[in-house]
Amino acid sequence: MVLVRLPKNVLALAAVCLTSLMFGLEISSVPTVLSTIEHVLNADFNQMQWIMNAYTLACTTVLMATGALADHFGRKRIYLASIVLFGLTSLGCGLAQSAPVLIASRFLQGIAGGAMLICQVAVLSHQFPEGRERSKAFGAWGIIFGIGLGFGPIIGGLIVAVANWQWVFLVHSPVAIVALALVLAGVQESRDPNAQHLDAPGILTLSASCFGLVYFITQGSDLGYASPTAFGLIAATVLSFIAFIFVEKRSPRPMFDFSVFQIRSFSGALFGSIGMNFSYWPFMIYLPIYFQGALGYTSVSAGLSLLAYTVPTLIVPPVAERLALRFEARRVIPLGMFTIGLGFLLLMFGAGAEHASWLTMLPGCLLCGTGLGLTNTPVTNTAMGSVSPNRAGMASGIDMSGRLISLAVNIALMGLILLEGVHAYLIGALSSVPETSSLRLLAAQVAGGNIVPLTQSGAEIAAIDANGVILQEALVHGFGFVMLYGALGAWAFALLSVASFYAGTRAHRRAPAVDSGVRHPSP
Repeated sequence: MVLVRLPKNVLALAAVCLTSLMFGLEISSVPTVLSTIEHVLNADFNQMQWIMNAYTLACTTVLMATGALADHFGRKRIYLASIVLFGLTSLGCGLAQSAPVLIASRFLQGIAGGAMLICQVAVLSHQFPEGRERSKAFGAWGIIFGIGLGFGPIIGGLIVAVANWQWVFLVHSPVAIVALALVLAGVQESRDPNAQHLDAPGILTLSASCFGLVYFITQGSDLGYASPTAFGLIAATVLSFIAFIFVEKRSPRPMFDFSVFQIRSFSGALFGSIGMNFSYWPFMIYLPIYFQGALGYTSVSAGLSLLAYTVPTLIVPPVAERLALRFEARRVIPLGMFTIGLGFLLLMFGAGAEHASWLTMLPGCLLCGTGLGLTNTPVTNTAMGSVSPNRAGMASGIDMSGRLISLAVNIALMGLILLEGVHAYLIGALSSVPETSSLRLLAAQVAGGNIVPLTQSGAEIAAIDANGVILQEALVHGFGFVMLYGALGAWAFALLSVASFYAGTRAHRRAPAVDSGVRHPSP
């Protein structure tokens, strides 16, 4: 009865915020329990990567399909289906008894999460089409998303401390029931009247190219980078992406409308979206490994330490919205990306300090979170405000695809950089040990944060590094390369965003607008 008396837009916003909370918690709480899962399920480093990658890769796979389905069949209908599936697959993750089963369940959960995320943005765009109400709605969405991301690490650590790791997943099932009630009561049905068919060739070719790239990055060392299998995989990935571009260019109603890139605000915001997930978000997967492996913190202590990295994403978005209104998003978004890069640089110095601790990591963590908070909400609001409401599904699909493709690829790339950095250090520090596959297995063990059971690494290594000092230094060395990569990537996308915003302005003045069903905002 209470739900009936509340305005529909209030209920719709509550539904969007609750599902964004679930999505945010699922991203940030899982990394802090990976070490527990690794021990309980006897998972190796590759499997740990896939527990995270399966989720993001599945999200990426369904993003554009969901946008097209939502535009065609109705956003409320697809939203409801995605929430039901998310609740069921979260239950499946919590009941998993082995790493392969958990990976498969995470993939299905990612399908539901990606669909749910697209619908959140599309619903907000339809029910809050313009003006201050739209800005407030997206601001609230960003804050609640930030709460899920910001408090996820400590929530995950506390769950492991007081219960067991399964409840990190199981908690979403009852929450999904509440979200369903809110959607049924408040969300208005909407669709794109021009969406008459589903672009199956585009969905399949984009999904295949994303999967091939991530699989090559994560499994390339096992396959052999110069092996025929690896070359075949890369060839198939490239051909799939070329085919994707070809079918989208020829489709009369493509799910991926390339003409939107001619809108300067959309392109500049998209580079910001990709840049955040090039550096900040994938590093969240590995930062708990540093706190637990290099600094020796417990899962709860690691979660508390991560609050400095995530809480600014909760506090800063309202400030970012005000700054965007006053100084324009084309200035705020690159500033946020630059701040993230500077934060990564400080993290690198903090990790390499002689007596490293959470205090030496604090400045970098705070700057990274602040930069993310400056970027996250403005890029979404700017991207969605650049197109007409009836194309919200398509636009949110492109925006979220850019984010999650970058996230999935960089989870894999950061893992590879960490592994290779650790391996290179071990080769130099343990020069008396023959370079065999066992040394690489040791590097994978260290990269996963497991530097305790040295007796399992061979008697010769245990004799050289009985206290694990070399292994700990190797982990710090590997993280230094990962942090440098994050800084350079954030700055590169800051420059691309600036170039897109301002080059787009000049192109907009010289060229006529493209008639693609999108709305060109004024400068």
